[in-house]
Amino acid sequence: MNVLIIGSGGREHALAWKIAQSALVDEVWSAPGNPGMDVVGPCFDVKADDLESIQKLVLQTNPDLIVVGPEQPLALGVADMLRARGFDVFGPSKEAAQLESSKAFSKERMAKYGVPTARFGRFTETEAARAFLDEMQAPYVLKADGLAAGKGVVIAESRDEAETEIEAMLGGKFGDASAELVIEEFMDGEEASVFVITDGTGAIYLPPAQDHKRVGDGDTGPNTGGMGAYAPAPVMDDAMMARVKSEIAEPMLKGMVKDGTPYQGVLYIGVMVTAEGPKVVEFNARFGDPECQVLMAGLAGDIVPALLASATGGLAGNEAAFVSMLELDDFCPTATVVMATDGYPGSYAKGSAIKGVEVAGDMEGVTVFHAGTDKDSEGTLIAIGGRVLNVTATGEDLQGAIETAYQGVDAIDWPEGFCRRDIGWRAKSR
Repeated sequence: MNVLIIGSGGREHALAWKIAQSALVDEVWSAPGNPGMDVVGPCFDVKADDLESIQKLVLQTNPDLIVVGPEQPLALGVADMLRARGFDVFGPSKEAAQLESSKAFSKERMAKYGVPTARFGRFTETEAARAFLDEMQAPYVLKADGLAAGKGVVIAESRDEAETEIEAMLGGKFGDASAELVIEEFMDGEEASVFVITDGTGAIYLPPAQDHKRVGDGDTGPNTGGMGAYAPAPVMDDAMMARVKSEIAEPMLKGMVKDGTPYQGVLYIGVMVTAEGPKVVEFNARFGDPECQVLMAGLAGDIVPALLASATGGLAGNEAAFVSMLELDDFCPTATVVMATDGYPGSYAKGSAIKGVEVAGDMEGVTVFHAGTDKDSEGTLIAIGGRVLNVTATGEDLQGAIETAYQGVDAIDWPEGFCRRDIGWRAKSR
């Protein structure tokens, strides 16, 4: 079978890399892909959110399975469009993808289905939002309703900061994404990421991961799309995973079916482990980035049967067989370190040369996934994004995986890049 990956980031490179290992797969194609994905299989110069061009490409290439990586095309309805043409697609419908594309939609569904989450309010007017702050205590969590590339969440430490941020968001800080604002109570605890592959009724739970969203060591500075991750996350033990399944995932999936919007694809559950138990921070409609990288590198088995079953049905009642194919019991501890361009998540320059990626990739246990890379006219690898490389490593334990990942980082020659030096600090502190 031939598989088309839609997207061009580190998450999509990891998916292409893993899918290409399947005995079921002949070729992996990517649109638009990146230099790393081009090594896996042919890349087509078609933007992920250009639905008309994506449809033309699909009709020309006739893939057996389409895997949608990023959230934007899902929010635009790419899965609906391609399913209507008779193609098998791994990814939720436009309506179901609102669990990510609209924070307000997501919070309302959680309230309806009795899923534990923070108390919240939704606002389009500044005065009403300010008044809601009277009912809460600092710190305040402010979220742009729509998609903001992982940067639409602000934790305001004071009332003044919260009011300033309310004006900025509703004033267009994130464009249309912050035309509506969600304000939440702050949840105290430790955050983890849980990923559920589902066809709407059946569900497979992947090992829990933990992301590092802040740009600086010690979880300081502004939020980013993610500066590193590791799996499995010790904070999510078997008992906590069982609660996530029974209190969050199952009610959510059953509720979506009951409302006529069954969820197909991978459901990302951002979980806050609090003193009262697990609560939802957010839902995403796709694999996390960079959590996907550690999951793909750490999985011992074949992921393609599970992706195909999610797209076509047949998971319910057969979960054990797919878990066996994935070899989840043999998941290898894995860590990834994101190398980003100086200045990220603010403004940054493009075009700096990167050397040593092949050296790092040849190290035992290390795989380098490309995210924001390209090649110049002379074939030199250059940085064109904020988050540029994901240096990923497996190990006998998390400590070993983390150490090996940083050895890979140190083999890369890129003066204009930086990374956090404390990925996995919560796991190591345990």
